[in-house]
Amino acid sequence: MLSDKQTQPWLNTAWSDVIFIISPAFFSLLLVLLFPGQFQNSSGIPLAYWVFLIVFIDVAHVYSTLYRTYFSPGNFKRQYTLLISIPLACYIIGVILYRFDGLWFWRILAYLAVYHFIRQQYGFMRLYSRNENSIKLFTTIDKIAIYTATLYPLLFWHLSSGRNFNWFIEGDFFTFKNDMLLRYSSIVYILIIAIYMVKEIFLVINKRWINIPRNLIVIGTFLSWYFGIVYFNGDMAFTTLNVISHGIPYIALIWFFEKKKIGDKTVKNKIMDLCFGKFGIFYFLLILVLFAYLEEGLWDGLVWKEHQSVFKPFSSLPQVTNNELLSLLVPLLALPQATHYVLDGFIWKTKNKF
Repeated sequence: MLSDKQTQPWLNTAWSDVIFIISPAFFSLLLVLLFPGQFQNSSGIPLAYWVFLIVFIDVAHVYSTLYRTYFSPGNFKRQYTLLISIPLACYIIGVILYRFDGLWFWRILAYLAVYHFIRQQYGFMRLYSRNENSIKLFTTIDKIAIYTATLYPLLFWHLSSGRNFNWFIEGDFFTFKNDMLLRYSSIVYILIIAIYMVKEIFLVINKRWINIPRNLIVIGTFLSWYFGIVYFNGDMAFTTLNVISHGIPYIALIWFFEKKKIGDKTVKNKIMDLCFGKFGIFYFLLILVLFAYLEEGLWDGLVWKEHQSVFKPFSSLPQVTNNELLSLLVPLLALPQATHYVLDGFIWKTKNKF
């Protein structure tokens, strides 16, 4: 079997890919397994841990899209119409939805987020398959496997009852308990895993080579989604596996891509020059955290009033309770998320590939 790292389709380097893109799914699962009492059945999240997961990773990763869109002069000029029209459309649709029914606003946002999370895993699998010259049958098996890794746990969520966690708010997912459909889908799930394993064994035997990063992405997706949604039934377990395995790899991908594109050049845009120059990673992450803290502070100060000790600069803001004002405010505060979910479907097209 070939082991030379040059033969593997790393996006940056072997060690950086493993640490920041591949290992988060395995690390988060290990964390949950090491402390089952805290994670498995918990219905809440300690405040400090919530700040780390939600502010520093989940919300922060949303703003990393800025470096590939609005902060990038070339991309902004080339995709000006798209970058202006998408947030405008998201806000208008959000206001209409919230005026109709607040639950439906969060429900559609949740399903949009789910689609984004699923597509990210497929995207990583495709990136790590970019140099393969496989027959269509094998690429189809890969595609079915990565989608099964995400869709079966979601189907389990919808078909079972008693999940102790939500995506955004209680009731945002539809549920329709059906034990028979769940049983048959479980059989298909196991069968697809077996087919994928047989395919990989065949490749190892016949080609004497294995695509390490692609296989680790597929395995990590199966493990993190299954244990986060199906096996464990706790808010901490779900949030840990969901946020860490999604947010950190996305931030890393943005950093790898833009750093490679800029290289050692000095760019005219001050933000990009600062964030991708010497010590750039510090400024890159600092800007993400500042944006995330500002957004969550506004949410807490104007809407939730749940973590005022963390967001003291915003604690004096008046809580908005009027439905008419909320229908304008909530879609505005959720706009970075909604724009991130929609834009992500455009900014990784093949013309912008590594």
